[in-house]
Amino acid sequence: MSATSDDTVVIAADRLRAFAQAVCSRAGCDAEEAAAIAGHLVDANLTGHDSHGVGMLTDYVPAMREGRLKLGRRARILRDQGAVVVLDGGIGVGQVLGREAMAIGIARARQHGVALVALQRSHHLGRIGAWAEQCAAAGLVSMHYVNVIGHRTYVAPFGGRDGRLATNPVCIGLPATDHPAVILDMATSKVAFGKIKVARNKGRPAPEGALLGPTGEPTTDPAVMFAQPMGALLPFGEHKGYGLALMCDLLAGALAGGGTNRPETQVSDTIINSMLSIIIDPAALTNAAGWKAEADALCDWVKSSPARAGFDPVMVPGEPERRTRAERERQGIPLDRNTWKQLLEAARLAGCKAEEIPEVAPLS
Repeated sequence: MSATSDDTVVIAADRLRAFAQAVCSRAGCDAEEAAAIAGHLVDANLTGHDSHGVGMLTDYVPAMREGRLKLGRRARILRDQGAVVVLDGGIGVGQVLGREAMAIGIARARQHGVALVALQRSHHLGRIGAWAEQCAAAGLVSMHYVNVIGHRTYVAPFGGRDGRLATNPVCIGLPATDHPAVILDMATSKVAFGKIKVARNKGRPAPEGALLGPTGEPTTDPAVMFAQPMGALLPFGEHKGYGLALMCDLLAGALAGGGTNRPETQVSDTIINSMLSIIIDPAALTNAAGWKAEADALCDWVKSSPARAGFDPVMVPGEPERRTRAERERQGIPLDRNTWKQLLEAARLAGCKAEEIPEVAPLS
């Protein structure tokens, strides 16, 4: 690891992964849980989604120690109707539960052509794009609708002034053709809550149009999300993002049985996700050559649009993550100094030994 400036450190992915795994192990995770969490979080950093990266350990470790994240649990089948499976996660490790749920869904989609998997009550599932990538690697299309309960609501409905919903992500993935997989992964808020946390740690303003202060006035101060009374995130695209956020709560929470955002479900200060996933085998719909040729032709056509002044060349969803991954695998993962200090505190809380905590060295 090397320090690149007074406020940033850069850590090689393998070093950061080993550190995160040691933190999780010391906090009580079994070997599978520790490896899954560390791999998933560092992967999020590699793809540029620092909001879902190792900084999440500052939430995970206290939740582990206080029993709000239930260690040692695995997915339990509540209902099995062949192509439709309902799972309960028991608020266990989301990185393990998500992988288990997708493995079941992949097997059922191959058997039936399509699978509907409802995962109830998982602790934080992390970057939802990882689950679409798991399906895409198996040659399958997938759609994922996720809601969040347990903690205070952060996202204001369109026209509202305080939080009533969460950042409820939507994700859609298509497997690779002659081009890499296309993975759309987005929060239904203008930015993810974790990005506001990153902005606060870096001492930077939030994006314009992303936040409301505690009385409903627009602001760019990320501190309003960490004070009382609390501000609120705004949905992306005004009524459109709000509509998608509401549908995620209705699909993953009400229909799939995970619970929706109401005052009585906001009592644990814990990230509890439920996810409704639709997994499709393309072979059940059409011949492989036909849909792959059509998909590639569309992506090529879209990307051929000349870039406007000030913009990079047009990309398709998933491409920015691949570019960032290639860069960070070469150069290391940058973390702001405040996040690194918080991670060291989490490591000490978990009971890590001194030799398990990397030291920051000056640039050579």
